[in-house]
Amino acid sequence: MDRGEEVAQLLAPRLAHFAGVARTEHVTRAAQEMRVPQSTLSRAMVRLEQDLGVDLFARRGRTVALTPAGRTFLASVERALAEIERAAEEVRADADPATGKVAFGFLHTMGAETVPGLIHAFRADHPRVRFSLVQNYGEAMLERLRAGELDLCLTSPVPDAPDLVARRLDEQKLRLVVPAGHRLAARRRVRLAEAADEAFVTLEPGYGLRRITDDLCRAAGFTPRIAFEGEEAETLRGLVAAGLGVALLPPPAVPRPGVAELTVTAPRAVREIGVAWLEGHPDTPPVAAFKRFLLSRRGRLLP
Repeated sequence: MDRGEEVAQLLAPRLAHFAGVARTEHVTRAAQEMRVPQSTLSRAMVRLEQDLGVDLFARRGRTVALTPAGRTFLASVERALAEIERAAEEVRADADPATGKVAFGFLHTMGAETVPGLIHAFRADHPRVRFSLVQNYGEAMLERLRAGELDLCLTSPVPDAPDLVARRLDEQKLRLVVPAGHRLAARRRVRLAEAADEAFVTLEPGYGLRRITDDLCRAAGFTPRIAFEGEEAETLRGLVAAGLGVALLPPPAVPRPGVAELTVTAPRAVREIGVAWLEGHPDTPPVAAFKRFLLSRRGRLLP
């Protein structure tokens, strides 16, 4: 810890006392307003000056006047106290049961229908709760969860980590998406092994859907030949429609022309969807309410 940090820790409890004395220019009056013993307040001001190494007050009995150094210090102290007050109001507002905020992360593929539907249903009973929404891939969301930037996230695969709590909510079928003129396009069902010789378009490594794609192809007896990697499922559908490969994807929010979407009969092609939060992290009332709501939707999360 450097000298600046040491001084800041020493000063922090005394700043409000200093501001009160500076405002009234009278130790007794300031002590009465702040409801602290006058002797305690006087000692605190002496220690404050000693810690800073400068005189903040010119004393005349119980009346005090700010020195030039005191006026400079007061301007910064008032800004600091105002910022602390603003921050306190903000966190109190975020924790308010009726109007608080939930920081909620979810996969890009859940943004078109699933999450809007969930929030709409939740707000039927909690109409004023606010949401900070973050769309990202699974690993990035878990990093933000660990950093305290998110309260909850919907992700896939369901994470298994000692610092997280995760609950499976639902599963989503994955389809083999092929170009409209593809040799398999007229089929309704297909074994994944029948696509072993195809070029695949997939999400980049690190994405949950990429890991699931690799695992399913491995279970079908082959390693996929990757032609293109992307960051968003609908972009992959566009690449498939352009004839650049095939893909394993969840159902689209809106059917896309130029592709055929086939049910995969073997291996079982699904991805589990779960909700995760940080182990031991205390919930504010709005977060707790939304968590209970999500857990109540087990088996009927997806539209």
